[in-house]
Amino acid sequence: MPPPKKVDPPHKLTFATNSVRNTTFALDNDKFYYEIVTRFWHPHLTKINKYDYENRVVTCVAEIESFPKKEVKVRFNTPDAEGEWIRASDFVKCDGGNVCGTIYRWKTHNRCLQLVKADDEEKVPIAEYHPFKRHFFVFRMAQRAWLEVKPEATAALEKIIVSYLIVERRRRDAKIRIKLEHP
Repeated sequence: MPPPKKVDPPHKLTFATNSVRNTTFALDNDKFYYEIVTRFWHPHLTKINKYDYENRVVTCVAEIESFPKKEVKVRFNTPDAEGEWIRASDFVKCDGGNVCGTIYRWKTHNRCLQLVKADDEEKVPIAEYHPFKRHFFVFRMAQRAWLEVKPEATAALEKIIVSYLIVERRRRDAKIRIKLEHP
């Protein structure tokens, strides 16, 4: 009798930078390689490009539009045509959290984002963000940030990345808001 099949290890998508507007997500072998780009001539439009190294093709899989004082919108593109714009709040609540018929939600655990099933009592994460680490908390990065994704969620990897970018932007923008008052 052959031994039981081993569980596939999770995919470790490493960040190139700590920005949520200009960075790359990539596996070590570049099987999955996503570039997140916000051009300076379109500062309110972020594109998520997927690189296919075997076919040498770059495709724009999604776009995030965020104008000041307007609601954030998301669009998923197919190779043939551009999709329609969806409000980001609707996407994260319903469609973005709905992967393969199951509803997921982002939660924080020890100040790290995790994507878990909404009805799971064990709260086992499907995707988990691990922040970067620095030498003595000041110097260069000792370890880059990464997004750990379970192999069963790779079919919806674009949706997971887009929902992560939206949730992380909201979280970072909430920290920045400071009301300055002059006496």
